[in-house]
Amino acid sequence: MPTPILAEMENEYREKRNKRYANMRAIIDFGMGVLYLAVAFLMFFAEKIGFDWIGFDMIFRYIFGGICLLYGGWRIYRGIKKDYF
Repeated sequence: MPTPILAEMENEYREKRNKRYANMRAIIDFGMGVLYLAVAFLMFFAEKIGFDWIGFDMIFRYIFGGICLLYGGWRIYRGIKKDYF
């Protein structure tokens, strides 16, 4: 049976490890959210910024851009919330 001091140290270590993990996941969520928002921006404004060579139909670009916009916003929200446990 561990002593109370060892149990407290173990809990403290576990809390620090969980906090590091949550911070790492939040950074990844922010980065991926920005990436998805950039893809959505590219899909919405492809012809205005000179990426008309993409070759997809306009309807497909808008649908895919909308999905990327929603998913990127959700990833950023999840990074802000940091509710991983």
